[in-house]
Amino acid sequence: MLRYPGVGRRKIYRSDAEKQAAYRERKRRRQPVQFWHRSDEWETPQEIFHPLHAEFAFTLDVAAFPHNAKCERFFSPAQDGLKQQWQGVCWMNPPYGLALREWIRKAHESALAGATVVCLVPARTDARWWHDYVIPHAEIRFIRGRIRFGNSPNSAPFPSAVVVFRPNAGNAMSFFA
Repeated sequence: MLRYPGVGRRKIYRSDAEKQAAYRERKRRRQPVQFWHRSDEWETPQEIFHPLHAEFAFTLDVAAFPHNAKCERFFSPAQDGLKQQWQGVCWMNPPYGLALREWIRKAHESALAGATVVCLVPARTDARWWHDYVIPHAEIRFIRGRIRFGNSPNSAPFPSAVVVFRPNAGNAMSFFA
């Protein structure tokens, strides 16, 4: 960006790319912090996990970091939960990025193999993975309102759902307050 004497606050950009980058940065700064989260990792809130743990008695957290694992047994990113065998009653709050479809597919396949997998996921009812795996094969519990993840001062910019894949189970929808 060049500044010329007498021009004041008007900015002259060297290229369209530089101008577009500056626009995106200004737009990002105007948005609340939750819209520009730099990670696809969202820590499970205790007020969501505890009632589910009381109901299901989880034995394995399939997508966790050592500092936020919800079960004694867990798979960290180094172990890559997608490459592991899921057995027993599993908790899953997966990364919410592009790999989310693979995590949901793995949850469905693990249920077919005998595991129960309870997932906290964004309620992306328009997504292909939702229609391919969740609607026909899982119990769906929509969460009222928006979840506040981790230590974030704001709620998530998306609705969430608890999706339960059970061995030999069909679909059932409910609301989880």
